[in-house]
Amino acid sequence: MEEFATILDNRVLLISLLACLSAQGLKVIIELISNGKINFRYLVTTGGMPSAHSALVGGLATSVGQTSGWSSSEFAIACLFAVIVMYDAAGIRQAAGKQARIINQMVEDLLKDGKTFEQEKLIELLGHTPVQVFAGLALGIAVSLLALPIF
Repeated sequence: MEEFATILDNRVLLISLLACLSAQGLKVIIELISNGKINFRYLVTTGGMPSAHSALVGGLATSVGQTSGWSSSEFAIACLFAVIVMYDAAGIRQAAGKQARIINQMVEDLLKDGKTFEQEKLIELLGHTPVQVFAGLALGIAVSLLALPIF
């Protein structure tokens, strides 16, 4: 049990998670402002503004740089990890979302004749636009810069 308590003392981990949760919470607020309704699904779904993945890795890299030093190997690893995650969020996952949208449309067209299909629709909101990724990164950096001195 002591090992678990030491995990909760890890400032880098806590700040990264705080950045991610902040992004997910902002998605609910943005949905409320945009559409006038609260949708708590945004707390647990992927995609949308801002990117929670980018916020998490942005907060991770920034807090590692703040604690281990900007020229440390740990910071270099965190930065490269962040780049890979953000590239994946804006590139590969965005493309998968577009493919899901096309497949869903094809299935709808096939079912117009009264046929049935037993599978659920594919999730279309998987990835992020570059703006959503950048906003998530900026949020993660800001959370780290503001929260680390408090922790």
